[in-house]
Amino acid sequence: MPRGLDHLVHLVRDLDAAAEAWSAMGFQVGAENRHPFGTKNRIVQLPGFFVELLAIADPALISEHGPRFFSFAAFQRDRLARAGEGPSGLVLESLDAKADAATYAAKGIGDFAPFFFERRGVRADGSPIEVAFELAFASDPAAPDVAFFACEQKRPENFWSPAAQAHPNGARAVAGVVLTAENPSDHHVFLRAFTGIDVFRATSSGLTFPTPRGEIGVLTGEAYHRRTGLAVEVGPELRLSALRIKVPTGAERVVPPERLFGLTLVLEA
Repeated sequence: MPRGLDHLVHLVRDLDAAAEAWSAMGFQVGAENRHPFGTKNRIVQLPGFFVELLAIADPALISEHGPRFFSFAAFQRDRLARAGEGPSGLVLESLDAKADAATYAAKGIGDFAPFFFERRGVRADGSPIEVAFELAFASDPAAPDVAFFACEQKRPENFWSPAAQAHPNGARAVAGVVLTAENPSDHHVFLRAFTGIDVFRATSSGLTFPTPRGEIGVLTGEAYHRRTGLAVEVGPELRLSALRIKVPTGAERVVPPERLFGLTLVLEA
């Protein structure tokens, strides 16, 4: 079944500095959380979708990749060293991570065991909670700097919070994500298998996959420049370039990557 957008991983070196930058743009940013595998995050939450500001917390806790084991933390550590800060993970919602992992294996886009973990969290009012997740990873050799996975919320009632989604700038929903590539059509087979969406739009500018929550677009460099006004280096690989968020009319703007730790943010009515 089609999978909607769940979250985007925004990889940074200084978690608090990145949180301050998001806060300065009028977003409410959650408190710091620690993962048992060596990373830490802070969350910007929207209805059904969130931005995960992520940094390395303790390299000693990071496990390396292994047979049928995709190490999320090792990927992020290596990606930071290789490519620097920026959007490093595209995550879809999952109702059954075990089933999604089996589907991904059957479609040839990653034979990884599902990964379960839990952690403590903090509600917007400061009260402690327990949250848990199970992840189904996919892999695309043509996108070496992007981690792809589906995320099943085991305790969604503890995670999603209307209070955390009340942003001073009026941000109300995710509109989509934008990937870039020299030839977007080269990547439709992987994205069809990853999203579960067979009906998509293809034009000279690129591809559009309309998910149940937000669009996944793949644009050429020229089309990306027309859309954002920004130049982007493109090659044969698939890169995660921008996040689109819906805001009230009059608040539209494009925040370039040099202002937001490698991520381009498109705020649109």
